[in-house]
Amino acid sequence: MGRLQEPEEKFLIIDGQHRLAALQFYERTHPGEARNIQVPCVIFDGGSEDFATEMFVIINSTTTRINKSHLIDLYERVSWAEPDRRFAAHIAQMLYSEADSPLRYRINRLGGRSKQEKWILQAELFNEIHRWTKLAWAKIEPQGADKRTAARYYAMIRDFFKAAAQAWGAAWGDSSYMITKPVTLKALVRVCADLAAQDAEPEADRAARWGGRLAPWSEQARNFRNEGFYERFPAKGQVERVARIHRELAKLAGITTRAGSKG
Repeated sequence: MGRLQEPEEKFLIIDGQHRLAALQFYERTHPGEARNIQVPCVIFDGGSEDFATEMFVIINSTTTRINKSHLIDLYERVSWAEPDRRFAAHIAQMLYSEADSPLRYRINRLGGRSKQEKWILQAELFNEIHRWTKLAWAKIEPQGADKRTAARYYAMIRDFFKAAAQAWGAAWGDSSYMITKPVTLKALVRVCADLAAQDAEPEADRAARWGGRLAPWSEQARNFRNEGFYERFPAKGQVERVARIHRELAKLAGITTRAGSKG
């Protein structure tokens, strides 16, 4: 038993901003009727901003759905998110923001301010990184699935994309080629995962070493021209085409594809 009273501090609205805005508009246009409108809500006492973030993700990843890009941005701040997802989300965030990333500002994140041409959706890139980290989780977890370890894996994919850019030459980033389009970039992340499993150390000369491994790709650039690309890489759909490009690029570079990474 007790007496419920309105708290003196301000409320933090976790979800329902559009409903509140509609109510405020209706109150201005129909002030008499607005007094009788009842809106259901749930009040959490003493929740922090981190708690509000977590509740927002829970609400919007169950009954309703928000764009996955927003969820990826929030993974690191919610306590229930699987450690492998938080780990992959941090790598994706570093690929977008770090000054030495070959994909800096090329990843399409909702709300991004960069005017540069975008190459791939954040959700698509995250899915491939998460695929990699899940396959390698038995090795990653004992090392400590923290930001320091995530930075090591970021360095691997950074060096790989630098090596790939060197191998593709002028075709890298050229909009008349499919090399920096999602279908190929996703395949490249899979090749990176295979190569990292076999030749990650030493780190000192890794980008140059991997550049030598990927050198045979330079002769394949013409096959990745936009015109005729889908005829040269026939498939039933995007999933099958990514898998095919992955296999073919790995074979050209003499990289063994790992079990579980071919699908």
